[in-house]
Amino acid sequence: MIDQDTLSVEATLASLRAVGEATRLRLVALLGQSELTVKDATAILGQSQPRISRHLKLLAEAGLILRFPEGSWVYYRLADGPAADFARDLVKRISATDPVLTADRERFQAIRKAKAEEAAAYFAAKAATWDTERSLHAADSDVEKALLRVLGERPFQSFLDLGTGTGRLLELLSDRYVSALGIDASHDMLSVARANLARIGLSNAQVRHGDIYALNVPPRSFDVVAIHQVLHFLDDPARALAEAARALRPGGRLLIIDFAPHELEFLRETHAHRRLGFGHDQMKRWLEALDLEMEQVTDLAPQSDENTNLTVTLWLARDPRIVTDLPVAEPTREVA
Repeated sequence: MIDQDTLSVEATLASLRAVGEATRLRLVALLGQSELTVKDATAILGQSQPRISRHLKLLAEAGLILRFPEGSWVYYRLADGPAADFARDLVKRISATDPVLTADRERFQAIRKAKAEEAAAYFAAKAATWDTERSLHAADSDVEKALLRVLGERPFQSFLDLGTGTGRLLELLSDRYVSALGIDASHDMLSVARANLARIGLSNAQVRHGDIYALNVPPRSFDVVAIHQVLHFLDDPARALAEAARALRPGGRLLIIDFAPHELEFLRETHAHRRLGFGHDQMKRWLEALDLEMEQVTDLAPQSDENTNLTVTLWLARDPRIVTDLPVAEPTREVA
């Protein structure tokens, strides 16, 4: 029997055939640094869209890469598993000064820079609105410290961030998890998140377009799921919590960060809030209905004592199903 971490002779030959062409080898080298679209690859390699698409299709059929549709775009990245690891190893054995791959990397960095500038412009356009809201509650740094304190220092295998926004939680928890996925409904915010992850060289975290009410993730597949300042934008928070609970592994934890009940009606009008906060009892009922056990509740007072300011609450719940306490590999932070 072939070990699941190794390849059979047939699979090895299939992988060699898949990468045994100059364009496909260059694509594997690029995808080892970051996910790409066909448009990105076309600009970097200077080849036609049909040609690039064909090569990507062959690599996908060989199990070396994965494709993720996102609206009218499709993102590609290296797959997990021995076949993709084999391809990575082949690339590592190519000279770092190879002129073709060096030129590809330079064009790739130019595209990254342009995307980062676009993301920064989008973020700047939204900053004034967000700054108004931030001034009403505890400083983001205090919320993040509380979040880290609530989760504890023990590392875990997999992390899912729902409504990832700029990808801040993926960055903040990068020393705790082995792999992570951020999901958001906004293509613009995903562009910001991708630029941020690229900037810090965080390659074990990915972001995807998705619907928080219908998550395209396997059930029982994440150790920690976070919903940070998202529920108050939703018409049906309970339904989103049900999807989050479905993604939890036995023994997994769900962390919710949102506002306590308040009466700031202007947030509905100017900030698109659907709900004016959530009470402890309400959240407990929702979580108990999902067979989750509340473990901890933390309230963070606003920055001032004014009645017009907001309290941030952190709720931590756990899936009580029995889980075998296996050791978790230490998180690694790969630099692209």
